[in-house]
This record gives sequence, structure tokens and C-alpha cells, in this order.
Amino acid sequence: MTTLIFGHKSPDTDSTGSPIIWEWFLNHQGGDAKAVLLGEPNTEANFVLERWSLGKPEIIKSLDDGQSCVVVDTNNPAELPENINSADVRAIIDHHKLVGGLETAGPIDITIRPLACTATIMHDLMGDHSGHMPDAIKGAMLSCILSDTLAFRSPTTTDADKALAEKLAGDLAISIPEYADEMFAAKSDVSAFSDAELLRMDSKEYAVDGTKFRVSVLETTSPDTVLSRKDSLMETMKTVAAEDGVDQVLLFVVDILNEEATMLLPNSLTKTLAEKSFNAATGDADTVILPGIMSRKKQIIPNLKL
Repeated sequence: MTTLIFGHKSPDTDSTGSPIIWEWFLNHQGGDAKAVLLGEPNTEANFVLERWSLGKPEIIKSLDDGQSCVVVDTNNPAELPENINSADVRAIIDHHKLVGGLETAGPIDITIRPLACTATIMHDLMGDHSGHMPDAIKGAMLSCILSDTLAFRSPTTTDADKALAEKLAGDLAISIPEYADEMFAAKSDVSAFSDAELLRMDSKEYAVDGTKFRVSVLETTSPDTVLSRKDSLMETMKTVAAEDGVDQVLLFVVDILNEEATMLLPNSLTKTLAEKSFNAATGDADTVILPGIMSRKKQIIPNLKL
């Protein structure tokens, strides 16, 4: 049986590139593996696929019971197919906190490390096999690291992530600042997306004291492009929350260049959360700037309080 490899729903660059990287590695060893996606990749991920001539993986909505699979860049059942516990999960490779709730048919390989990027972990797991990576796979790996670290601006960045990115860039004769600018320009072009698509594009579900949130992050070098749609985005938050079965959508617009986030405050719940979570003074405003906030994984979700 072919082993499917996939990351979380609403795939970003790491959740798009890492399945492709691991597909190459397993097949390089004589395996039968196939990278798939659980949703449409974002604009940056699509740019990376085109830049390195990597075919877009098939998008799947569900799994057959007993399907052999490897889960990457998440261990959260809420971000995976509904019947994930009926599949045959063989391994998990991730860099997020352990959530719990996954059940497996037997013992599996689990690697969760405090690094900024799943692809960095994969490189280490490959050992000497990493020396055989073709340029396209190196390019995917470099892209994953630059995306997840925001070109080393994110507080999640580790020395291991940075050293590997610099080595890969050297192998590929690529300037990291120039290539990162191209990636972030692609990430920032959201003109073709509806408000609902923007709110779901890079989002994760998370509960605080029984209140369910969809925590959405838009990383951009042009925050004004997103914030010019503030009113319609705040109105659409209600619709998305109702359709997705959560109590509230939270939106953080991360300004990559100025290293800050703007949080939208459509109601008293979001204002209370901003005040208690980030010690923010909200007043009568419908947005608040959060200096230094860049990472959902390390700075936003761990601090959410009501």
C-alpha cells in the first residue's frame, strides 16, 4: 500500500513542502510514498511549487480506513481528516506542542523537536541520505525554513534552522534575502481571495477555557493591503465562526518587516482577550498593534487568556 504523507489543513509552505521532502526520502530508500495536501496551498506555497518545478500534490478530503500515512507539521487531530484515528498512522514528524487525541493501531515513530521548521527535523532524520537530495528538494527545504522563520525574524528560529538554511542556500547559489523577498511578496498578494478564504488561509483551531477559537494569521510585507479590508473581514468573522463551529475567529496581521502584529477587535470578547493575553490597551479602537508579536506557535497561542 502506498503511504500518504500530509500536513495540516490550510497548508502553508512547511505543510506543503515537508510532505514532498519526505516523499522523496522514503522513495529514495525504495519505499512507496506519496505526498498529498488537505487543502489548497497558500500563495507563498504555490510560488515555491512553481519556483522549484514541484508538481502540486493531490488534494484529499478524507482517508480510507486503514490507509497507511505519515503526519507532518502537526499532531493535532482537529487539523487532520475526521477519520484519522481509523487510518494506519506510521509516523509523526512535527515541531508543535503535543496536543493529544491521536490513536494508532500500534507503536509508531514520533519525532517532535523544538525547532522552527519540520523540514529542519527531516534533514537531521535523513542522515547521510540528505547528501543525495536533488536541487528541487533542497529548494523546498530552504523555502520551508525561510517561511517558518520569516527569514530568521521569528522568535522560533534556532541556530539549527539558520545554519541549515545557509548551507542549502550556498548549495543552490541563492541569496537568502533576495529569495525571501520573493517568497514574502507572493505571500502578501491576497487580492484574489475572499474574506472567508483569508480567514481560513493560515488558521488553527484552539480552545481557551471552553471557548473555541479559529486563530488566523496573515504574514505580509504589505499589512495595509489586508487592513484596508478590515470592516468586511470583521463582518465575515461571524459567518466563518458559525460555519466552522467555533465561538470566535481571531485575526492577527503580522507585519514581517516591522516585526509586529495587528489584531482585529470586532467585539468585547476579542478586546478582553487582547487585554488579558497581551496586556494591550484597546480602548474604543477596533484594532490593536502588538509590537514584537510574530509567531502564533510561540507568542500567540501560548498566551491566549480570557
